[in-house]
Amino acid sequence: MQALILAGGKAQGLRPLTIHTPKPLIPIANRPFLFYQLELLKRANVTDLTLSVNFPPGKIEDHFGNAAHHGVNLRYAQEAQPLGTAGAFKQLISERAKQTVVLNGDILTNASIASLLIAHRELQAAVTILTYPVANPSQYGLVVADEDHRVTQFIEKPRPEQLKPEFGNQINAGIYVIEPRIAERIPAGTRYEFESQLFPALIAAGEPVYALPWDGYWLDLGTPRRYWQAHQDLLAGKVKKISLERPTLPSWSGEGEAPRIDKASLLDPSVALKNGVEIINSVIGANCVIEEKARLENCIVWSGTRIGAQAQLKNSFIGKSALIGKGVTLDTAVLGDKSNITDYSSG
Repeated sequence: MQALILAGGKAQGLRPLTIHTPKPLIPIANRPFLFYQLELLKRANVTDLTLSVNFPPGKIEDHFGNAAHHGVNLRYAQEAQPLGTAGAFKQLISERAKQTVVLNGDILTNASIASLLIAHRELQAAVTILTYPVANPSQYGLVVADEDHRVTQFIEKPRPEQLKPEFGNQINAGIYVIEPRIAERIPAGTRYEFESQLFPALIAAGEPVYALPWDGYWLDLGTPRRYWQAHQDLLAGKVKKISLERPTLPSWSGEGEAPRIDKASLLDPSVALKNGVEIINSVIGANCVIEEKARLENCIVWSGTRIGAQAQLKNSFIGKSALIGKGVTLDTAVLGDKSNITDYSSG
């Protein structure tokens, strides 16, 4: 048993978060996103892992190495040219022909991989797809299955006329179990996708493709707003099986009014808080400085950023090493690394 994490895309939808930071390293509650995917697989005793990328993995490898300290063995596969989701699977199978759990590299979930593996074995499936219900499947891959959960249609980003009530609302959740023989159906040396090419072809050929519905937590972190939502869900305790690391903060020893931090917020212990600061339902990264009487609510602030005195920030994301001036007012802002907002600006 092995797993393949697909992180090859450029994550353009997440910009400006990913301009300088590879998607696997963007922090979720002050831990790299890849950490949560490693933990998800480890809970199912899947520890032989490959991370597939089409860019040099140096930054990721520098941080995680082989991930032995996380209880798994992580290797890196860099595509010489973009191979697509199915092409990356074929490349792995050409070197390591085993049953494989495939995981999209932008999914935050508490799904049970163990349950998916059990269903795959009991159904004697060639492919088992984890599915998830959404109100509007048009932005995803619609998975249509019969009463025995055998997939009868796979419609990638269906048009309005394709969204029939009898098709339901189960979408492709981006997690699969795939038998190694399926790699034979993927053409070599060309870009080939699971969603728009391989899965429809397998269904048409009569291969046993099954769906396993999941109704726990699932979120595609494809945009800054969804990235922000993931933090709100984690801080609110909505994601079972994912526990946040809450380090002990040093006691206040300064003069004046002590900072006020609610119980939901998560701060790195290296954060410097000045008097009168208020932090509500927010995540603050390492080596940040929050000046006097600044107030942050529902915010995510990456490492090395300075927030000026009396700044009022709400529902916003601030990247690394940014400078937010005195008296700045921001609501629903998304600011990239090294942003510089002058005093008393608003937006």
